[in-house]
Amino acid sequence: MPARRIRRLVLGATLLTAAVALPAGPANADATSGLNRFYHQALDWKPCNHAALDAAGAQCAGVTVPLDYDDLGGRTLTVAISRITATDPDRRRGILLTNPGGPGGAGLAMPVSTQKAMTPDVRAQYDLIGMDPRGVGRSDAVNCTIPVPTMLFSAGFDIFGYARDTGVAAALATACVATDPGKVRYITTRNTARDMDVIRGVLGAEKLDYFGASYGTYLGAVYTQMFGDRVDRMVFDSAVDPDRYYVGLYQDMGAINEYALDDWAKWAARHDDQYHFGTTPEQVRAWVEDLIRRSAGKEIYGSGYLVDEHTIPMMLLALLPNPRLNTNLAEVLTMVASGVAGGPIDMDALKAKIVAVVPLDAASMAAIMCGDKAAPRDPAWYYRNVEAARPTQPVFGAFANNITACAFWPDPVEPPTEVRNAAPVLIVANVHDTRTAYSEGLALHADLPESRLVTLADARIHGAFRPDLSPCVNDIVNTYLATGVRPEQDVTCEPDFSWFPQ
Repeated sequence: MPARRIRRLVLGATLLTAAVALPAGPANADATSGLNRFYHQALDWKPCNHAALDAAGAQCAGVTVPLDYDDLGGRTLTVAISRITATDPDRRRGILLTNPGGPGGAGLAMPVSTQKAMTPDVRAQYDLIGMDPRGVGRSDAVNCTIPVPTMLFSAGFDIFGYARDTGVAAALATACVATDPGKVRYITTRNTARDMDVIRGVLGAEKLDYFGASYGTYLGAVYTQMFGDRVDRMVFDSAVDPDRYYVGLYQDMGAINEYALDDWAKWAARHDDQYHFGTTPEQVRAWVEDLIRRSAGKEIYGSGYLVDEHTIPMMLLALLPNPRLNTNLAEVLTMVASGVAGGPIDMDALKAKIVAVVPLDAASMAAIMCGDKAAPRDPAWYYRNVEAARPTQPVFGAFANNITACAFWPDPVEPPTEVRNAAPVLIVANVHDTRTAYSEGLALHADLPESRLVTLADARIHGAFRPDLSPCVNDIVNTYLATGVRPEQDVTCEPDFSWFPQ
């Protein structure tokens, strides 16, 4: 398809966004001068009004931060944080701030899940701190006038499907930016890193201890570059390559998710008596690919959710990162197949199965990703990449290379962070990670030459620090957090295979 025709197809959508494409603002300063009123504010701790946090005995508070760190007398935001205190006050060494990923992931309740893999020795020493990053959840969340469940779609099978996605991407950018352009452009990773340092100061910590997963590793890496002298013990689980964030990050997902689909198909074939997708992995994959093709032109909409060739690959993407979701994925595909064939489909139940696993907000995700780094603007560039990927990535190539709202977003207010420093962090990367490809962890390890790399082998999993998944990984992470001691050299760990479903 000629590039000129692609541009004509999407020109109208592009012009919509041009109306809100504001000029870039000034670069933010990293110095803490003038920030004393933020760094020394008093917090009002209260019950969290959140079932899991309240059950864990947590308290919550709001931390006031500048919207724009170059305008300290201007508009402010409130960042919601939670705290589960150290179990032994006499041994308390400080705070451990956490982030679950995303971008756009709410992290207020992350301490509840993270502590499950921690030893009593670690829990004795740290107040575990959760945080909804700026623009997310309870932290002055970004709002868009278009209520879409995701900003990520698969491009479909032809130029017309791609044009539809391009129009949706442009409309989402318009809806998000136009709602509050003075706010949305400052919902960035660099500003969240600055917020993290304010939280560190407010909580009285001289240096920051941190556990970040997925996108949270990028956030942590940016912090090490901006506030290197305040870095203490930091764990980056399922690491992101800062240089490929975020367009390259998605491109890296294509091949590994094709592998993951084949891996899941082996399990599904063993359970053909229950699901009837096929008795061999090849038959199962063929069934899935055929289902996606049959869904084209048969959109099913309900409960704010859409089923078609653009969204079914995203459902696979949502459920492939953990083998314990194998049954969930099979049930989702069974429901989808019924709907595509004209039969009954419970859209509320379908949506619940997906959202429970990927509770990301499209508006917050778009604001952070698009505000961090400018994306290519030319729609033809994405379409060429989609077409080039199809032969080797028949299910996920059209997602991994698809256009997003970022192609229509205003230019970022400051350049992205180049991460190159000697922070002595601990990096965990999984060979078969479906969200952050193993190559991403290797690249971050090279960017941080004083880091140690723990590789989890033979596990289709995103997030390695989990109860019972790999005693080897957990022992290394817990030892580091408790004592500051890391392995003398890089280490490869195996999972406990009894953890995986048969």
